[in-house]
Order: sequence, then structure tokens, then C-alpha cells
Amino acid sequence: MRARLLPLLIVLMAGVLLALGFPLAASMAAAEQQRLVVDRIDDTARFASLAQFVTARPERVSQPTAEARIADGLRDERLSTLTSELTRYHELYGIDAGVFYRDGQAMAASPAGWRVPEHGEGADAFAEALAGRRSHDPPQVWPWQRNRIAVASPVVRDGDVVAVVLTDSPTGPLRSRILRDWIPLAAGEAAAMLLALGAAVRLAGWVLRPVRDLDKATHDIATGRLTSRVAAAGGPPELRRLAHSFNEMADHVEDVLEQQRAFVADASHQLRNPLSALLLRIELLGLELPEGSADFASVQTEGKRLARVLDDLLGLATAEHSRADLRLTDVAALVAERVAAWRPVAERAGVTLRTAGAGAVTAWADPLTLSSALDAVVDNAVKFTPEGKAVTVTVAASGERVTVEVADEGPGLTEDELTRIGDRFWRSGRHQNVSGSGLGLSIARALLAAGDASIAYSPGDPTGLRVTVTLPRTAP
Repeated sequence: MRARLLPLLIVLMAGVLLALGFPLAASMAAAEQQRLVVDRIDDTARFASLAQFVTARPERVSQPTAEARIADGLRDERLSTLTSELTRYHELYGIDAGVFYRDGQAMAASPAGWRVPEHGEGADAFAEALAGRRSHDPPQVWPWQRNRIAVASPVVRDGDVVAVVLTDSPTGPLRSRILRDWIPLAAGEAAAMLLALGAAVRLAGWVLRPVRDLDKATHDIATGRLTSRVAAAGGPPELRRLAHSFNEMADHVEDVLEQQRAFVADASHQLRNPLSALLLRIELLGLELPEGSADFASVQTEGKRLARVLDDLLGLATAEHSRADLRLTDVAALVAERVAAWRPVAERAGVTLRTAGAGAVTAWADPLTLSSALDAVVDNAVKFTPEGKAVTVTVAASGERVTVEVADEGPGLTEDELTRIGDRFWRSGRHQNVSGSGLGLSIARALLAAGDASIAYSPGDPTGLRVTVTLPRTAP
């Protein structure tokens, strides 16, 4: 869930930052360009004021009057001033500038020979200025473009547009300024993104911490640790309420199971004494019956079977209610001891019981409950192993775990039967002739769960059943 929630939060925060950053970057670029355009407008207006007095073209007459010669002299002087201003302007700023008559002929231009463009932004700006309007704002220039900016202003005399001042500016300095403005913005966006990433990690952890605690508590309860609870602190209010409800449910389930265990234990205990008395009376009655009576043998067998079931029920209730006394235990030595204890039983059944694996391996376990669990597993393996076959108990260490594997050479179980093994009172339909109550492996699982251990079942190779008990090597 964290792998899905964290990218979602990061994408949302990145989207917010980009949604704020892109418009701000565009606004900064537009502001820089607007400053440049305003500067060009001021420049064209200044050149237009100079050009107002030199807009009239000289008339060719054969005998110019004195007044005409004076006017021509003034015009030539003002034209020379305008030309020198345009030249100096071009040399200083690298901007092409010129004053052009309505027909496009140059009054003065720098660099020399520059003409009105026939198409593009410059031609459009010139046409707008001829109509008496300042040219419209040019399209936005971005750092990756190499456009030029054309600005034109009309030269008005006596209410008429007699000429146009046109400037054509390179955009290199503008693009550099835009990039310089964007660098702090990009650094701020990157810093904000890092902060957003940290906030997303903290937020995801805050939201998912109750979920992780809930998952852990659920797993603990599912594996038999019914006392596990969720700390209803931290996280959103909805998850805190969920944790509180889960704890209430777990308390109720534990109470119900405790009542069930108490009932099973009490019932088993209360039934044992009457059943023992009944079996004794049956044996006394058997003394008066003919020897070899089939009915008497059947009744006696069923009575003993019922006694075993009651004993196993009492053992299961005790195992589920007991608390493990975990300590560092020599598992190999404990296994050797239990195998030695069961070897006489195996020999009477014609089964070879042997050990293999490490000779000294330690793990954290309750020696008493582990011994009881191993007794149940070994007893089950010996009962279902045919005469002349073997049962092998192997101890091995792997990483943080120690395994005790009990493998028999019996008929084994099918895939469907492997999914049911360990259920209470379950026995394979093919093995009903073997004595037992169907509670031995359930008792073993309950005993192991109390010590953070587990039990698993798998097919033997080539036949039989393999039961693996796994114990922790570190303190739980």
C-alpha cells in the first residue's frame, strides 16, 4: 500500500508545484520582454521626434531661392543628426534601426543599406505603423528560440503619417536575462520538491503506520498469539477508530476462545472420572462373559478410544492456554533425547528411528512444549510407517532459523489431504484403521505457536510425509 500511496502523493505535490511554477516562469519571461519592448518604444519615439523635421523630401528646382537653400541646409543638418544617432544606437546596442518613408525608401538607417523586411514581424509592424498605430506586442520569446523583436512607431506631421521608425532587436540578451531569472525559480522549485518529497514520506508513514500495526496484529492473532493488540495512537482519526474497533473485536474473540477452551478442559476433566469408572465396570462385567466375546472386546475398544480422545482434548485445551517459557535451548540435544525415548516404541513396530544433521544447534524455545510437540510428530510418523521402513529426524540451521524435519516412509498424503492435515479431529479416510484421535498434530501446532515457532507439511521423497518444525535463533 505504501508503494501505491507514496507515488500518488509525490505526483500530486509535484503537479501543484509545476502548476504554480510554469505560470510564474511565463510571467517572469513576459515581464522581461515587456521591459525590452517598452525600451524599444521609447527609442522609436525619440527617433520619430527627430525625424519629424526632416521628413520632407528635397525638391529639385533650377534656381533655388535663398529661403529654399536655408531650408535645405537645416534639413541636411537634422538628417545628419538623425543618421549619426541611428549609427551610434546600432553600434552601442547592436539593434538595426531606420526611418523609412511610406513607400519603404530609407530616410536614414543603420546599418547602411538596411531595408524594410518584405514579410515577417518587421513587415507587419511597418504596416501597422503606417496605419497610425504603434506596432502590436511581438510574440513571446523563449530561451530556446532565436527570434528577433520588431517595434515600429509612426512619424506624424500635420496629422498625417509621413514616415515610420522601425527597430529590429536581437533577443540574445533577453533570453539570457530570462534564463537568469529562471535559475532561482528552478532552484526554489527543486527545494520545494525535496520538501514535498519529505512531507509525502512522513505523511505516508503517518497514514500507514496504523495499517502496518493492524496487519501485524492480525498476523499475530492468526498464528495463535491472541494477546496481540494495536496501539490506537497516531494516524488519521478513522484509522484510530478502526484500531480501537479491532482491539474490541480481538478482546471479544479471545474471551470466546477462552470460554471454549475452559469448556473443553472442564468437560474433558469431568468426563474422565465417570469414563474411568465405566471402563472398570466393563472389565468386571467381562469376567462373567464367555472368553473371546466379540461384543465385549468392541465395547472395551471404544471405551479406551473415548478415553484417548478426552485426554487429547484436555491436552489441546492446555496447549492453547499455556504460555511459553522461552529460553536458549540445545535443539539437537533435545531431539536426540526424544528420539531415544521413542526408539523402543519404533522397534516394537518394526520401524527404524534415526537422527541426522547437526549435532549441536541452539534456538529459542520452551523445552517442555517443544518436547511435547516433537512427541506428537514422532508418534504420528511411527504409527503411519510400515514395518521395515524408517523415520528420520534431521536438525539443521539456516540463517536466523533452526529446522527439525521428521520424514517417514509411509504412504503419505494427497495434495487435498495436505491442505487439511493439522485440523482438529481430521484423519485421512485411507488410514482409519490406525489408532488415534486426530488431535496430535493440532496439539503440536498449538504448542509451537506459543513460542514463535511453526510447523509445515510437505510430501516425502519418494513417498511418505515430511513435517518441518521451524524455530527462531534470536530472542522473539
